[in-house]
Amino acid sequence: MINGISPASLQAIAPSGPSAQSAGGTQPGQFGEMLKNALNEVNRTQLESDSMTNALANGQNVELQDVMIAAEKASVTLLSAVEMRNKAIEAYQEIMRMQM
Repeated sequence: MINGISPASLQAIAPSGPSAQSAGGTQPGQFGEMLKNALNEVNRTQLESDSMTNALANGQNVELQDVMIAAEKASVTLLSAVEMRNKAIEAYQEIMRMQM
């Protein structure tokens, strides 16, 4: 027989202590805060890329390679966020297809 997953069973297998926070990055129940921080980081890289691109276009003293690196970082973080969103939607849809 398969037992259901309960918060208590997840807590029993979840690591705890200072090493758990450094390994996982968040304490249990802080998923929303982690997601908010990740989206803020995506936004920050986008703004930094825009700022550097504008500075280069305006003739300010900005190295081209630094602008390209900032643009690539912004691109990678945005693509990662989009892929995480897609995976979350797929997981939600799969859960909705389950029969109870």
